[in-house]
Amino acid sequence: MKNKSKLAALGLGALALSAAGAATAADDVTLQLKWVTQAQFAGYYVAQDQGFYGEEDLNVTIKPGGPDIAPAQVIAGGGADVVVDWMPSAMASREKGLDLVNIAQPFKSSGMMLTCRKDTGVNSPEDFPGKTLGVWFSGNEYPFLSWMSKLGLATDGSDGGVTVLKQGFNVDPLLQGQAACISTMTYNEYGQVLDAGLTPEELVVFKYEDQGVATLEDGLYVRGDNLDDPEFVDKMARFVRASMKGWKWAEENPEEAALIVLDNDASGAQTEAHQVFMMKEVAKLTAGSNGTLDPADFERTIESLLSGGSDPVITEHPGDDAWTHAVSDKALN
Repeated sequence: MKNKSKLAALGLGALALSAAGAATAADDVTLQLKWVTQAQFAGYYVAQDQGFYGEEDLNVTIKPGGPDIAPAQVIAGGGADVVVDWMPSAMASREKGLDLVNIAQPFKSSGMMLTCRKDTGVNSPEDFPGKTLGVWFSGNEYPFLSWMSKLGLATDGSDGGVTVLKQGFNVDPLLQGQAACISTMTYNEYGQVLDAGLTPEELVVFKYEDQGVATLEDGLYVRGDNLDDPEFVDKMARFVRASMKGWKWAEENPEEAALIVLDNDASGAQTEAHQVFMMKEVAKLTAGSNGTLDPADFERTIESLLSGGSDPVITEHPGDDAWTHAVSDKALN
């Protein structure tokens, strides 16, 4: 009888431990990035490295993106719980039937700009007609098309308009004279142009923010139907809270954040110098954001996307259910 009692006690103890383990099991979250591992996404890697996700009982898997990976397609196929995407491409996907909803906006400002060589005769937007301009596609072309529409410039190469060069994710067209201007981000390709030997004095840059055509970048999006689940909302609130803690840590510690990014770069393609440069520039874009989407910024972006003349990015306002403060409010309070 004593042995049976001992076995029973052991069995009850095992059940108690199992129950305790189940009660404290971390919730899984899969995050799909918009692009490859780099300091553009430092806040998420920092949150993982510094244990901020663990503190929120989260087990986060960060999936890098790439030229053949569209965040909207990944989340539509169930490959991610939350994605990093630019609002133009997210809203275009939404209009096509995918119920993407912005739950947080870590990037307050846009880093997009057009970088031009002065020796091509470009000093202001008035010099664009007749020029070849490099443009990224796969959803990144929308802010450019809105800007050209605002300027009244055709993008089909016709007289009085501009010729669009479908730009790869490099700066070669500017270096090789294939385009007068190319698309660059303040934190990435602009640095590559300088690294290639061109000086700031030889260049003229047009920041989308300064041109009044900036759209929101690098927001966090989920599928709207998931927001009907209180447990999912709670999980996302913890994710946003930890992620923003990671972003603020990265802002204050750019060199260390860059090294954390490098530790997660499986490709080995990134360099420390460029990642430090990128992190310092990205910090300028996340500064001033606590993760909450500013409705005025949303409306400004939508207005830009609707102003495409005969070829707008979206044809109707997506409505206020295209974003929510339910997650960020819960994360901050």
